[in-house]
Amino acid sequence: MSSRIKESPDSTFEVYLEVANPGKHSSGPEVQRQFPEDYPDQETLLTVPKFCFPFSMDSLTINQVGQNFTFVLTDIESKQRFGFCRLSSGAHTCYCILSYLPWFEVFYKLLNILADCTVKGKESQWQELLVSLHTLPIPEPGVPVHLGVHSYFTVPDIRELPSIPENRNLTEYFVAVDVNNMLHLYASMLSERRILICCSKLSTLTACVHGSAAMLFPMYWQHVYIPVLPQHLLDYCCAPMPFLIGVHSSLMEKVQGMTLDDVVLLNVDTNTLETPYDDLQSLPNDVVSSLKSRLKKVSTTTGDGVARAFLKSQASLFGSYRNALQIEVGEPITFNEETFINHRSSAMRQFLQNAIQLQLFKQFIDGRLDLLNSGEGFNDIFEEEINMGEYAGSDRTYHQWLITVKCADGCGDVRQPNSSRLALPAVS
Repeated sequence: MSSRIKESPDSTFEVYLEVANPGKHSSGPEVQRQFPEDYPDQETLLTVPKFCFPFSMDSLTINQVGQNFTFVLTDIESKQRFGFCRLSSGAHTCYCILSYLPWFEVFYKLLNILADCTVKGKESQWQELLVSLHTLPIPEPGVPVHLGVHSYFTVPDIRELPSIPENRNLTEYFVAVDVNNMLHLYASMLSERRILICCSKLSTLTACVHGSAAMLFPMYWQHVYIPVLPQHLLDYCCAPMPFLIGVHSSLMEKVQGMTLDDVVLLNVDTNTLETPYDDLQSLPNDVVSSLKSRLKKVSTTTGDGVARAFLKSQASLFGSYRNALQIEVGEPITFNEETFINHRSSAMRQFLQNAIQLQLFKQFIDGRLDLLNSGEGFNDIFEEEINMGEYAGSDRTYHQWLITVKCADGCGDVRQPNSSRLALPAVS
């Protein structure tokens, strides 16, 4: 699939580091201790500390940055490794867990415990927690996990829609950014622009980057993705390719002194968005108005209403992709772009004409085709939303396609689904 999340990582986390703040006149941050001590990836050990203090070192900034934030490192397979961080009071030390698992709330909670153990000298409890977590076989979603007397958590299910207030990223994003700016940012991401988000609080900054990107589901941002940019990488803000980058406000003076061509800038502190584009106007009016209405209705509620509003929007825009899937017995299933564009209303055609050129859409289609043609199949909340909505496939070709596949009994390249996943999207 096009997801940047690694399936079945080897362990719950790769390495835990305690990194000392270099101060204004030091040569750089230093690792004070790590677990496991024999962690072999020296390149990672050199890289992670550079992301632990992504702000100006003046005293005013240090007192305002907040505690928790998450950076991202991308591996050779384009999968994301999350650096979950907790800054000590005064930002003298950064406690960091590097993991392939996007368990934000879980790792933030564990970092609080580990930091407390370090400050209070509880070495045996510190060691027990890290050993238990590192040797723990990755549990199934929803399973309760006990790592000791003081450590308990439930494994999150990343297949579900994020909810407010349980999902910290979405909660902070929705509180910090108003609906109109959320809509503009969503449209900019669907146009794959160069996007900068700045904020004076690190936790809110990275939450807004992670939270906004999550609203693209079932698609994923495929370009440069840096939730918080360290000082030594500020030149990335001048990159010619699309990016989604978070910058602490203490570094924005340097950034704004650079040549920023056609950049969309969201200032979370002032809740203002600057853009040279009319991307929101490029989305169909009915989709925008429906999304805006849903977001305003859920503004005072909890649950998955915000995420579901964006999911419905994605289904409205892209849910008819199934009507453009083509099957010939004995041949791989393919996707017909012309069919996808032309069967929709005229108001939607221009948007879809541009959408098929987007990397996030191409990766989505390639991922769906790979799953269908391998026989592995899929059945996620996006497909369920398509089935429930008015955008469900209803034309004759699509239904004939489903009948053909069901009658094929695994012939050619179309195989039967396994017991846990559907090889074909179901139709109500």
